[in-house]
Amino acid sequence: MRVRAIDHDVLLLLLEMGKSSLPNEYMVLLGEENGVINMVYPIAGSAGGEDASYILMDMVPLGMSYAGTAHSHPSGIIAPSDTDYATFAEMGQVHIIVGEPFDETAWRVFDREGNPTQLEIV
Repeated sequence: MRVRAIDHDVLLLLLEMGKSSLPNEYMVLLGEENGVINMVYPIAGSAGGEDASYILMDMVPLGMSYAGTAHSHPSGIIAPSDTDYATFAEMGQVHIIVGEPFDETAWRVFDREGNPTQLEIV
């Protein structure tokens, strides 16, 4: 199913996770239902540092479906890095980056190729 929207509470959670992870990045998987991102899946063993974050794909439960990823850029630069482009291509259809100041204007959505796209907030 095509992801078209994000639940407002999930967006607020992603922004708060970015703020509380400072000065490090975080990364999680996103779940969707009926085209709306409505779940955040932290994966055991995943980690983040000041310049990178990652998910241990060996720890993702077998058969688990996910819509994409979300992660933070503490620098406030809300644009994909070269590493992000590689991750996007491998891990779902939508990818959210949140950054400083971690308010409702400080997030962007990208597709598998790293092109900017949009999600409705519901």
